[in-house]
Amino acid sequence: MKQLFFLSVCSFFSLSMYAQADAHAAAAPSAIVAPQADEGLYLKETEHNFGKIPQGKPVTYVFEVKNNSKAAMKIDNVQASCGCTTPEWDREKQMEPGEASKITVGYNAAAEGPFTKLVTVTYNGTQTKQITIKGEVWKTPAASAPANDAVNGLKN
Repeated sequence: MKQLFFLSVCSFFSLSMYAQADAHAAAAPSAIVAPQADEGLYLKETEHNFGKIPQGKPVTYVFEVKNNSKAAMKIDNVQASCGCTTPEWDREKQMEPGEASKITVGYNAAAEGPFTKLVTVTYNGTQTKQITIKGEVWKTPAASAPANDAVNGLKN
């Protein structure tokens, strides 16, 4: 009796799962479609973490961008959120479809502490994308380490 009950419960569950899968496939025959490519400017990455950097030592990072549209485009402006961040790009370059370019973002690391800075990329007149740089600036010592006279005693 237990075996018959177990067999009927298993049959019921397997048939109900098959029915749901079959109904789902019938309801959405085109559910498996390749994702559409992002039209416009494609950024390989939108954020970079410099980690810990010494105060007073400027750092830079190069962001790769690509024209993912079907028409030529131009990066009109790259605007940093403050004067401590300096973006550079080829201002005259017209990117053809599929062509890549680079945006170099520098940070001067003058102020001690953590930072997060936004850089806005404007292209094709009014379209925008944002890039974020972040990290932490640690204070460098004011003077070098004092001389250690005991080192001379270690030499043979």
